[in-house]
Amino acid sequence: MKQLDRSDQRQLLAIARRSIEVAVRRGSVAGAVPARISPALSEPAAAFVTIHERGSLRGCIGLMRFETELWQNVRDAAAAAALDDPRFLPVDESELAALELEISVLDPPVDLPNPSGFVAGRHGIVVERGGHRALLLPQVATEMGWDETQMLEAVCRKANLPSDAWREASTRLLVFESTCFDEAAVRAKSPVG
Repeated sequence: MKQLDRSDQRQLLAIARRSIEVAVRRGSVAGAVPARISPALSEPAAAFVTIHERGSLRGCIGLMRFETELWQNVRDAAAAAALDDPRFLPVDESELAALELEISVLDPPVDLPNPSGFVAGRHGIVVERGGHRALLLPQVATEMGWDETQMLEAVCRKANLPSDAWREASTRLLVFESTCFDEAAVRAKSPVG
């Protein structure tokens, strides 16, 4: 994955924030098009947008559209995270100022033929079996303090599969890596003045 420079990260975060504001105010995010897009943000890449409010998860949606430009995936995932995450009520306009955003840019997933190749904290994981599918981002292992087995069990439960389904040959596992950045870190590393 091509690393995004600080200016690209700032622009993606601004796109996500603007998309959330427009969506929450019931506007069309399709009209939220930045005046200038850097070449790196015009490259196709999948993305997740995670919303926190006062340190607690408030929404997280990803778009695994690897053929779509990165900035468009971020724009659309941000609006969906604010309004369509089934675990939460839609974000209200009164909450906008308290939201902190995090973006994960994903490499395409690759098959994991042997679960022993999974590295918690480095790899994100996708599990598929029958009509069941779920994904966990790499940072979930670090945030939850999970090792490889705990992460594999958690993604199976998220897919409504038995927690040990990852051990079975009929279960498909895929891994991916991602680049993750948030508003607080980007602000902290931005030059002052």
